[in-house]
Amino acid sequence: MSEQPAPQPKRSFLQSLEVDTRLLGMLGAFLIVCIVFNVLTEGRFLTPRNIFNLTIQTVSVAIMATGMVFVIVTRHIDLSVGALLATCTAVMGMTQTQWLPQIMGLELGHPLIPWITIAVGLLTGAAIGAAQGWLIGYQAIPAFIVTLGGLLVWRNVGWWLTDGATIGPLDQTFILFGGISGTLGATWSWIVGIIGAAVSLAAIWSARRTKMGHGFPVKPMWAEVSIMAVIAGAILGFVAILNAYSVPERVIARDPSLYGCDTAESCVAAYGLPYSVLVLITVAIVMTVIALRTRLGRYIFATGGNPDAAELSGINTRLLTVKIFAMVGVLSALAGIVASARLGYHTNDIGTLDELRVIAAAVIGGTALSGGVGTIYGAIIGALIMQSLQSGMAMVGVDAPYQNIVVGAVLVAAVWVDIQYRKRMGAKA
Repeated sequence: MSEQPAPQPKRSFLQSLEVDTRLLGMLGAFLIVCIVFNVLTEGRFLTPRNIFNLTIQTVSVAIMATGMVFVIVTRHIDLSVGALLATCTAVMGMTQTQWLPQIMGLELGHPLIPWITIAVGLLTGAAIGAAQGWLIGYQAIPAFIVTLGGLLVWRNVGWWLTDGATIGPLDQTFILFGGISGTLGATWSWIVGIIGAAVSLAAIWSARRTKMGHGFPVKPMWAEVSIMAVIAGAILGFVAILNAYSVPERVIARDPSLYGCDTAESCVAAYGLPYSVLVLITVAIVMTVIALRTRLGRYIFATGGNPDAAELSGINTRLLTVKIFAMVGVLSALAGIVASARLGYHTNDIGTLDELRVIAAAVIGGTALSGGVGTIYGAIIGALIMQSLQSGMAMVGVDAPYQNIVVGAVLVAAVWVDIQYRKRMGAKA
């Protein structure tokens, strides 16, 4: 008599969806923050205008937080990212306002200036990051000490390069990367949103077919369709909100032709997706691919899980450290492009305390300080939660010292929740 197959245990709704409970927790926390501040501000927090501003304010910290994930995963820390950002923006500010005009005779407004400036800034960030990584990886100086020194050194190198002066105005094309001055407009935002939704759905469907082709279990069809609907709805809903923020008539009046109108009167135009957000989306995709689909990503997480075992298995952990810190340097320079472009100037206090915001974003997003665990999307959500807290408290009228108290308390609470979550998962295992 043949044995009957054992009945499969019933799966809950969330188990069927196979959604990361930590992700749900972060999204739930974000929604609670938004709802609370929307009530406290009498509906002003969730207006299209504020969501647009919140989005462009989050970008620079979120870009650096994606790199900080790799640093913390490998059991290091980088306290210099804010100062490194300041040095890179100082170099880029001087490049476009003084060095290029003096050395190459390219006056401000020349079409090559923004692209040469960006290249110089990214190379500067990569060189500084690689140098710090070399000290950590090959000279065995603790990352805490190297980057703490970097915080002091690079903050003041930026001041030295500019003689303590504010540098600007910056090139108009360069400024487009800051957010409000550079957006796609309504039509192109919808096109990008629809393409993004279609690509996301195709990727999910392709992953399902790949699993089925290799004989792996897959979600029920209803669960797959539900997740696809939520993702498509989130992308298109985000675009719709940004498109609902109309360009003020006084802005259109400066040059109505930019918005397809002859006069500012009765001309309706939307800001749409900012270029800076597109930069963040590109960074998020690239960093996620590196983390999940490349040998470098596998080496990073293997080293974070067990550095000794990783080295014994043949991974060059010293060179890996140089690569990670060089990557963070490039991302800091990229964040500097966005931050200085949003201001329209390089200022000496740019990036101040950004290192703490970036670390907090990564940790709140689920990156374990013990190493080996972290996600790119988690860091971005963490940055969004941080910025939402600060923006909401500013709108309510909370003074800056109290804002920092709240952010510090949230950071400690996030680490405590992470510890309790891991204890619970360990007990279940």
